[in-house]
Amino acid sequence: MPLTFCSIGEIFTVKRLSGDSAVKQHLNELGFSIGTPVTVVASLGGNVIVKVKESRIALDHKLASRIVV
Repeated sequence: MPLTFCSIGEIFTVKRLSGDSAVKQHLNELGFSIGTPVTVVASLGGNVIVKVKESRIALDHKLASRIVV
């Protein structure tokens, strides 16, 4: 399921990154890679704040929907 549908406070594992190669590269640079655990900290209108590798990152709905957990 896309990251935008995840419950707040639960830990999920990244299964797949979708999009073109530039989007995948950007997500990898932010710390999202297959097998990485992520936790949704907050969600508002489809936009999410996630904790990944001891960092908190805000993602808009479009980018968050490209991360499948």
